[in-house]
Amino acid sequence: MDFNNLQAKKENGIGWVIIHRPDKLNALNSETVRELKTAFSAFKEDAEVKAVILTGSGEKAFIAGADIKELSELGETEGRDYVLQGQAVTQLIENFPKPVIAAVNGFALGGGTEFALACHVRYASDNAKMGQPEVKLGLIPGFGGTQRLSRLVGKGMALELILSGRVIDSAEALRIGLVNRVFPQAELLAACEGLAREMMANSPVAMNLSIEAVNKGLDKTLPEGLAHEADLFGRACASEDSSEGTKAFLEKRKAAFSGK
Repeated sequence: MDFNNLQAKKENGIGWVIIHRPDKLNALNSETVRELKTAFSAFKEDAEVKAVILTGSGEKAFIAGADIKELSELGETEGRDYVLQGQAVTQLIENFPKPVIAAVNGFALGGGTEFALACHVRYASDNAKMGQPEVKLGLIPGFGGTQRLSRLVGKGMALELILSGRVIDSAEALRIGLVNRVFPQAELLAACEGLAREMMANSPVAMNLSIEAVNKGLDKTLPEGLAHEADLFGRACASEDSSEGTKAFLEKRKAAFSGK
């Protein structure tokens, strides 16, 4: 796939989506958001891709934020359309049927934090900086930050970060649960690849259903979530992967999952 603002490739079952705007610290503009949608949509349909890693090119930035010049030209209608476009892509990532890992290298501000929040797991480098500084521009997070951040770190912490516009380092991001783990910069991508391969050894059907159970359960009461979990468990039991997985365990061999 050829893009102007990102690189997309697949290597041994892993899809790599790399924001590549080095002169802008990988900041997002509308074209980049559209390209992200195209890349993730293609990997969703690609049976050879079992997991995806999202990162930024270089060591300075994952996504340094939005293109401020573009933001400055938005009126009310254009602004709403702009964030709806971004929200559609973050929802695509959040509900992706395969594991999506964010490799947060360097600055991940505004939309950078929001795209990381949409990923299933966030690994960060020790030089990562994260935050939602939109209030300093007279704006609010618009790609899901007001919703996903509070669900991940709690209402009080989310409001503290959003209302102060504070930028935090990787150690603080780890402490509050914004990222899963922190690694030296030089080890980040290898760690993300290792996690992807660990996940890829498991049943694609079970991982897909697990993602659905967790995501949809967040918007349900506990009894509703448990009922949905039971339905999905039943679907898992009916899969070829379940038959293979349980049979392989009993036969003391490695399972060969088909994803069916």
